[in-house]
Amino acid sequence: MARLYQGPLSASRLPSQIAMLSRPLEILEQITPYPAGRVSPRRRFTVADSIEGLLHGIQRRWQRERRRRKVGRAYDMALEVARVMPRHSHVLDVGCGNGFIAHNLSAMLGTEVTGIDLDERVQAPIDYRRFDGTHFPVEDQSFDGVLFCYVLHHAKDLGAILGEVRRVLRPGGLIVVYEDIPEIWWDRFVCWTHNLQWQSRTGPCTFRDQAEWRDTFDAAGFEVIDERRLSRMRNLAHPVARRFYFLKLMVH
Repeated sequence: MARLYQGPLSASRLPSQIAMLSRPLEILEQITPYPAGRVSPRRRFTVADSIEGLLHGIQRRWQRERRRRKVGRAYDMALEVARVMPRHSHVLDVGCGNGFIAHNLSAMLGTEVTGIDLDERVQAPIDYRRFDGTHFPVEDQSFDGVLFCYVLHHAKDLGAILGEVRRVLRPGGLIVVYEDIPEIWWDRFVCWTHNLQWQSRTGPCTFRDQAEWRDTFDAAGFEVIDERRLSRMRNLAHPVARRFYFLKLMVH
């Protein structure tokens, strides 16, 4: 047994020692030969395992990248909203989705942002309440601001939704609206595909152009304080014309 160990590995002896270690595998191949063109179970397992590991790694990397983009977009939008909403404003995020915008906005405004949507729960740790798509489950005049991030085109009864906004806002309350705008044929195509994706869940989408949204807000009693066009490239998976509206509840 003492002769098996002959000191540490050296560069000059390394090839012969590797060959000696691989000798049992060669013997195994000779004892259990396989027809030409076929791979032994040992090699077949190694190749399959490598491919499976590669595909699993690609899938995990893609999922991580999607999460990063989703969280990153939510942070950017929350930052835009925080620039126009006064600090410590109590904001209601209608159609909050995964809740990450409300979560980031809470930290930026220094107060808890409430989110409502149709789902049972959200991913982010926020004050979340489920609603029926029409009636906001909150008290009258309990918020300083309301946020709609690409939500109003899903509304089955837009008049009822805007009426709820007037109910829950305090006098002089603020509203931020992000919306898809069908300016050209490409935008209309993207909006059409979006409608196909969502109509079974929320009903048919109604997209409006810039002038129609202004008329809608004015008729509902909201003053347009600021409005600007947003890039189609904000979301490469949904490249459509967009607009940002900053509104104020008019006091009669």
